[in-house]
Amino acid sequence: MRKIAVTLAALAAVALTSMAAPQAFAAGTVKIGVLFPLTGNAAAAGQASKAAVEVAAEIINGKHPELANIPLAAEEGLPGLGGAKIELVFVDHQGNPSVAQQQALKLVSQDKVNVLFGAYQSSCSLTATAVGERYGIPFMVGDSAALNITGRGFKWVYRVTPIASDYAATYMRFFADMKKQGKTINSIAIVNENTDYGTSVADAVEAEAKKSNINVALRIPYSANATDVGPQVLQLKEKKPDAIIFISYTSDSILYMKTMHNLDYLPPMVIGDDSGFSDPSFIPAVHDIAQGAMNRSAWDIGKPGSTTYKINEMYKAKTGRDLDDTSARNMQAMLALGEAINRAGSTDPEKIREALSKTDLKPAQLMMGYNGIKFDQTGQNILAATYLIQLKDQAYKLVWPDSAAETKLEWPMKGWK
Repeated sequence: MRKIAVTLAALAAVALTSMAAPQAFAAGTVKIGVLFPLTGNAAAAGQASKAAVEVAAEIINGKHPELANIPLAAEEGLPGLGGAKIELVFVDHQGNPSVAQQQALKLVSQDKVNVLFGAYQSSCSLTATAVGERYGIPFMVGDSAALNITGRGFKWVYRVTPIASDYAATYMRFFADMKKQGKTINSIAIVNENTDYGTSVADAVEAEAKKSNINVALRIPYSANATDVGPQVLQLKEKKPDAIIFISYTSDSILYMKTMHNLDYLPPMVIGDDSGFSDPSFIPAVHDIAQGAMNRSAWDIGKPGSTTYKINEMYKAKTGRDLDDTSARNMQAMLALGEAINRAGSTDPEKIREALSKTDLKPAQLMMGYNGIKFDQTGQNILAATYLIQLKDQAYKLVWPDSAAETKLEWPMKGWK
């Protein structure tokens, strides 16, 4: 660990000597450095988000009058910068926080980006945002949920997505609603991968449950790289919680569903905290044994002809599949970033930072089910929100809240029966 720290310090020293100040971009472009896990265990999610931000750049750079309510869609390029185009520079951090830090440094010192974006895993966003803060480069976080990403007093980090405390409060409102409808919820269990993401969300859920007088019968931290979760599933089987919240990445989410099936354990309800449950590989792998599993999502395709439906069609034409919540949140973040850069009227990082701090987007200007986008002094969107969706056949359907539901919630879940 000391060796890595020394190496990073050396890289930073080299970077400082090579850049006294952010350098100008090629005429007519605004360069955005994007960090995602393009290989490794979370590659499917990273590649899906890569395609999503590419579609966002296409919406900004091209002319799409059919999406007129989305800022910049109807015009070509960034009018505030004379029609300049967004240029995306992608790097692969492989899900490794140290690599994410090195790649962020490379984007700033070698690729000369003047905005950073990413980075899916919260542990990678934590290290990468520190680079943006050090060099005075705005960093837009599209989907990482750990509380401390925007809780460190940084002035260059902005996050559009809801965060751990938002999700925790949503789950407790959902449970309260279910109790009113006569569902039995005497206890819940929390199963979380043990890096920054899982720990932060699990801590928030546990705290909210205590405030809401909901008994947490069991909390199970584990490694996302685990190859055997049989002992953990047996613990759940023994405690018999009325609902389990899984805060997991891709391979571990799939492993838990398969192990539960193999051990013939089907709880009344499983709720995935996005991430692995939203990964493009999750439904194909376990849809036949996880029927009725729930997930959180601020994304809804919408009715044919709606703006969200048209955006989804653009994404589908590119990838062959629908947007999921993770990729959609990243697309929304890139669209919000483009809107701020346009208002800044400059590629100067300080002017972009100032424009981001004054962002005030209304629900009608968004593709996501947020109440708007407006950042507090920490850089967190205070108007972020989420829905709950449920796996039915081979697709998720919006089931809660009732006011937005497209189909009826099924409780208990069917699983494989």
